[in-house]
Amino acid sequence: MPAFNDITPAQLMRLVGTPEAPVIIDVRTPEDYAADPRRIPGAIRAAHDDVAEWAARHAGRSLVVACQKGLKLSQGVAAWLRVAGASAETLEGGHLGWAAAGLPLVPDATLPARDATGRTLWVTRARPKVDRIACPWLIRRFVDPEAVFLFVAAAEVQAVAERFGATPFDIEGVRWSHEGPLCTFDVMLREFALETPALQRLALIVRGADTARLDLAPEAAGLLAASLGLSRMYRDDLSQLEAGMALYDAFYRWARDAADETHNWPAGKPA
Repeated sequence: MPAFNDITPAQLMRLVGTPEAPVIIDVRTPEDYAADPRRIPGAIRAAHDDVAEWAARHAGRSLVVACQKGLKLSQGVAAWLRVAGASAETLEGGHLGWAAAGLPLVPDATLPARDATGRTLWVTRARPKVDRIACPWLIRRFVDPEAVFLFVAAAEVQAVAERFGATPFDIEGVRWSHEGPLCTFDVMLREFALETPALQRLALIVRGADTARLDLAPEAAGLLAASLGLSRMYRDDLSQLEAGMALYDAFYRWARDAADETHNWPAGKPA
């Protein structure tokens, strides 16, 4: 049973990847972080000793604070955040408790450099369909909630990446792209160490829809149809991305919680 204002790793994992997920703040000391440079999915780094300076930025938000063991640093930071008007809990057992529970941790070495505000910046081809919506969804829900995505002409992706310090994805010849039968979403799952059963189930659907292998999963045809429909509904790529976020939220929750559920008609007759 978690203590007052605590949340267990299992409880937090149920929220990670959903629109209701809290902001997760990793306040481990530099020494503890260097010993295990991995983050809870979606976590941002912050220093505990200047919390009074940055706490106000989170007023009105729901947060979970994680230090090494879930003791003094996270307790103190969470208390400061509550003073600043946030709803803040501490992660029971801290980073060590999360790791001991066998829950996913994103290796920092896989993450692109962040800008001055701490965001990752990505660039890809305009007019997205499947992979170029699925990958931003994965990044925002499990890697960097504040990630910025630039959609540009296909011929200019590499040049924009170089001039603006962005990370290119889903084009040929870059790290974050297709590998053999795998699509970019598959590669990101592997590199970010996010191969949970639900995300692997979703990845099969994405791969089937993105690579014309509709035989891989019965749901692939539905995802492809919805993706193509969204691409016709929205002329603006960022508006399409926002609409696509809800689509992938639904597919993820199905993959995690409802894959074995069926629906039929007529409903059962009353006794």
